[in-house]
Amino acid sequence: MASWSFWIDRGGTFTDTIALSPSGQLLSSKFLSVNPRKYDDAAIHSIRHFLSIPNDEQIPVSQIESIKMGTTVATNALLERRGARTVLVVTNGFEDQLRLGYQNRPAIFARQIILPDQLYEKVVTADERILANGEVIKALDINALREDLEGCLNEGITACAIILMHGYRFVEHEKMVANLANELSFEQVSVSHEVNPQIRFVERGDTTVLDAYLTPILRKYIDQLGENFIGDLGHRLMFMQSNGGLASPKFFRGKDAVLSGPAGGVVGAVEVSIRAGEKKDNRF
Repeated sequence: MASWSFWIDRGGTFTDTIALSPSGQLLSSKFLSVNPRKYDDAAIHSIRHFLSIPNDEQIPVSQIESIKMGTTVATNALLERRGARTVLVVTNGFEDQLRLGYQNRPAIFARQIILPDQLYEKVVTADERILANGEVIKALDINALREDLEGCLNEGITACAIILMHGYRFVEHEKMVANLANELSFEQVSVSHEVNPQIRFVERGDTTVLDAYLTPILRKYIDQLGENFIGDLGHRLMFMQSNGGLASPKFFRGKDAVLSGPAGGVVGAVEVSIRAGEKKDNRF
């Protein structure tokens, strides 16, 4: 069957689509991103529009060559604080470290310091400690941690972010906590040595919490997209990441999605400049 290609920018207000028909014709559409009286999702609606498929019918994957999408789903969820309810698991004694950060003072003489709200809802401390050289001076108390995490699940918390001291390099304890969280059936488990394996504790922790907070929102959106198709989209569906690269749904995570929408404009501007023969001017 004839195959179409789609490039979609799903913004907070409008969803813009460029479509390439099987005959090579470029077409475009612009729909409100949220219009529940007419459709559930603007990106899917735009595809139906070009393929002339009604809302009560699924879209045959055989008609799709590729769908490449930039989305502000994660961006909006972060700005509006609509992410998953998240627990932070951290080494005992460091439960306030992400809240304190590096004590940067933009207004150095301000008498009242207002710290930003954190994305995690609750902190659970892991009774463990590994030194910078890998020496374990406090073995992980997994049983105490199990009780605390079970309590979180009972409270309705569904996402777990795990960051332990020196866990970027010595991962044994983080793996044990992650296995426990998966065993307890947390919907999302983000582990610092997988999400952002760098030495700096705050950056590693902030990124891990962000990933746990936003990834469930993305998973839900991707699953909803897939329900509109007959067949497996597989790598036909790709998402723009914050770095301007593309990722298949399986590898599209919260930590990579915050600038998914804006990144497309930067990548497009660079490509247009290259084709126009423009080069970087070192004077600026």
